[in-house]
Amino acid sequence: MRPLSLTGVALFASCAVAQTYQRLGGCPDLGCIFPPDQADFLPGQYFDIRLEVHSPVNGSEARVGEPDPNFKFTISKKGKRAVPATKFFDIKEPELERWNFSWYEDLFAEDADKASLVNVTSKAYRRVALYEPGEYEATLHYYGKEKTVANWLVRDIPKKRRAKNVILFVGDGMTTTMITAARLLAHRSINGKYMTKMALDKFPVLGHQMTHSLDTFITDSANSATALYSGHKTVVNALNVYVDSSEDPFDDPKFETISEIMRRRHPGAGVGIVSTAFLADATPAALAAHTSNRGEYDHVIGAYLNGTLSDFDWTKWDGPDVLFGAGAENFLTSEDAPRDYYKLFAEKGYSVSLNKTALQAAPNDRRALGVFQISNLLTWLDRNVYQNNLKNQANHPDGSGRDAEDLPGLKDMTLKAIDVLNARHGKEGFFLMAEAASIDKQMHVLDYDRSLGELLELDDTVRATIEKLEALGELEDTLIVVTADHGHGFDVTGSVDTEYLEAHEDDRDKRRAIGNYEKSGKSQYTVGGANALRYSEGAHFPARWDPRYAIHAGTVAFPDHRENYKVHKEGARTPAVPAGSSDNYVANYKDAVTGFLVNGTLAPDQAQGVHSLTDVPVYARGPCQELFGGTYNSIDIFYHMAECLGLADTQGDHHHGNNGHH
Repeated sequence: MRPLSLTGVALFASCAVAQTYQRLGGCPDLGCIFPPDQADFLPGQYFDIRLEVHSPVNGSEARVGEPDPNFKFTISKKGKRAVPATKFFDIKEPELERWNFSWYEDLFAEDADKASLVNVTSKAYRRVALYEPGEYEATLHYYGKEKTVANWLVRDIPKKRRAKNVILFVGDGMTTTMITAARLLAHRSINGKYMTKMALDKFPVLGHQMTHSLDTFITDSANSATALYSGHKTVVNALNVYVDSSEDPFDDPKFETISEIMRRRHPGAGVGIVSTAFLADATPAALAAHTSNRGEYDHVIGAYLNGTLSDFDWTKWDGPDVLFGAGAENFLTSEDAPRDYYKLFAEKGYSVSLNKTALQAAPNDRRALGVFQISNLLTWLDRNVYQNNLKNQANHPDGSGRDAEDLPGLKDMTLKAIDVLNARHGKEGFFLMAEAASIDKQMHVLDYDRSLGELLELDDTVRATIEKLEALGELEDTLIVVTADHGHGFDVTGSVDTEYLEAHEDDRDKRRAIGNYEKSGKSQYTVGGANALRYSEGAHFPARWDPRYAIHAGTVAFPDHRENYKVHKEGARTPAVPAGSSDNYVANYKDAVTGFLVNGTLAPDQAQGVHSLTDVPVYARGPCQELFGGTYNSIDIFYHMAECLGLADTQGDHHHGNNGHH
């Protein structure tokens, strides 16, 4: 969601006047350059340039007259003379565009419904590239002597390819504290020492990445996935574009992703996308789509199939070899999605699997589509422990209204993806992204048990992936990176005697059940239980999910809700419900009848928890693993993977003397 709706036009976050609401992200003055100041580029990475000149009609920035239609744009490499962009890139001058948009300057303006109108003149230079590493200065000259400057850096990336394959695991929303909590639940300790380690614990390199958005210090999954896959920061809700102020969600300036560059630079290489989310969701979508609005789901599925569905399709992307996940509603024919995507993918040569049995039987030498249910994949906890929750879901991926019961998990999908990619691209290699999406989705609804179950499934998938690669003889040639896109403010601070809590009526008496420090005791999740003998030594999950002494866990930002700290055996939590209107939420009494009320820390129009500022961990093993130690920006993940895959291009097919190319 965007933070506001506008009069006549959509609002796009950010500029210099206000904090909560801003005129346009990355635009410090009335002249805007995209890519903005401090943008980084991989040598040879294609991108668009958008220029805008604003003329606010009213509000604090109001000025007399129309926006400048005669603005000039120059580019120079550091130490060289600035020249017009048309000469620099050897391209024609684009046509002048005009539009207007409205925005609220602050909360007072929104309350009073006093929007500020801005008239715009604009130009867009499409599909250009910079090849020579170094610093560049892009300057927009407008309104006579005014100017906006964007300093760009083309990174000096070694061109030698060091890894044949890269597998990127994204634990959506995963933090170090969640990993610590998952370890407590699934690994037995004696006298303060764990007897076993998580797969992540065994990685030789650990780093941390900072997750800020272009114009905000809290990000969403669209912007953060964009940073991981492209090396560019954008704004919340945007996928692989710098968001301009136009109404069109598809004309914003684009930049290439690692999947597109991989296919262009190594034509025989493969690309795989695996997610436990619906496949039009932000994290998988960011490997294919280019739009300012992550909610353009039909565009996302079309981008998987054919490349970007817009007038500005300038990539050589031809869809992934592997696409496994959920979200059948976006593949079935409907009013919102008029195409039968199952049929279209099949016509393009994909095998189509709608359940785990079909997935395992699918041929490895064909491209593969697997869609296993409507909406997000049911969680590991429901698929493996509380299996009654698979019933009465009406979520079969064929749209028949039946239940989807033969469901694969993240491990099943990832191992099959490796089989397909290795069979099809064993010589040229591949890039695979596998997302454990519901670490985040369950953390949003404060269902910590399900969230940690998803994290343990991710850890088990990483373990099985290493074993699979070793069996295929590919482990030494594969860089494996495990990270998150952002975090939640979650932690464990003790234990809760759930029997004592339920035995009392008064909320304050119930809270006496919480034991901190010396009263926290030892984990009971690894002792006894119906599942104690269910898993092999290699796969670690709790022996029981409902011990008397449960973890005292929580986040720092949440709506009004009730807590009894017990696993929700009947399905995922709904912590808050509308109270008369959709912008006013109160605690859901049915969510934890035996618990006590916890007053929210978020605005009353929030029904779920939100993302947090925390740095998130990065685990690496294999070729180039040394690049991933330390603390760095999220975009560095892209540049490290690109370096390892040898994706930098300092020549280009038609290299021009000014270091630019169209």
